[in-house]
Amino acid sequence: MAFASLEAYVHGNSVVHRWPPRLKLVGLGVLMFAFATVQQGILLLPIAAIAAVLYGLSRLPLGFLSHRLRYPGLFIAAVVVLLPFTAGDTVIAQWGWLALRQEGLEAASLIVVRFVSILTLGFILLGTTPFLTIIQAMRGLGLPVILADMTLLAYRYLYEIADNLATMQKSMALRGFGHQPRRWGVSRRTVQQLAMLVGSLLLRSYEQSERVYKAMRLRGYGYGQGNQATLGRTNVDAQSLVGWGLTVAVLAMAVCIVAVEVALSIG
Repeated sequence: MAFASLEAYVHGNSVVHRWPPRLKLVGLGVLMFAFATVQQGILLLPIAAIAAVLYGLSRLPLGFLSHRLRYPGLFIAAVVVLLPFTAGDTVIAQWGWLALRQEGLEAASLIVVRFVSILTLGFILLGTTPFLTIIQAMRGLGLPVILADMTLLAYRYLYEIADNLATMQKSMALRGFGHQPRRWGVSRRTVQQLAMLVGSLLLRSYEQSERVYKAMRLRGYGYGQGNQATLGRTNVDAQSLVGWGLTVAVLAMAVCIVAVEVALSIG
């Protein structure tokens, strides 16, 4: 399944895999925030290089990243594809009525590089850390218990919803859906059938959530006090020292990026 494929490489042996989860979450989260603040074109190459180096340290295959950047990449391409031709006044090249503009090209480059760099850091986190470990790390950093439980349940039942959707799609195909000769556009009947599919899936999901909630209440959920995070104390060993060193380095890079951005903006 697509969801499970995110955790296909979480049991690797790279320095990023051995990075303690809470430190990794803080370091990569702060670095993503620093990337998001970049507005100066001179910083695009450094943030792309930092993302590439961290991805190399994670030892994740390039296919893992390229496969997952495909659909977000199509979305961002649809957003920025017209910018180089519509934004700005400085014309770099012109072909008849079509003009390539410097300001639009710079804006498109800024959006694309930031987008890809931030997503790369996110996939490094998800590709080297089990999702349950990420939630535990967030609990250890102060995430409210109710939010952690809601996230875990949502993650767990995404698999159920995906299985239900696959079963319903197979049933519709066996009943002839999609076998009619295609004409231009989408027929009204097709839209109605897809709407019924989505509605049925929502109803099943709601009914299942009610059953899960009642089962949890019957087992005492919400009545006890055992809601504290269970992350143990971090042992001071070579692995944790490497993790702390990597965290300090990542945070230092984030601070440098923000400082340079502020300095260039003021200057």
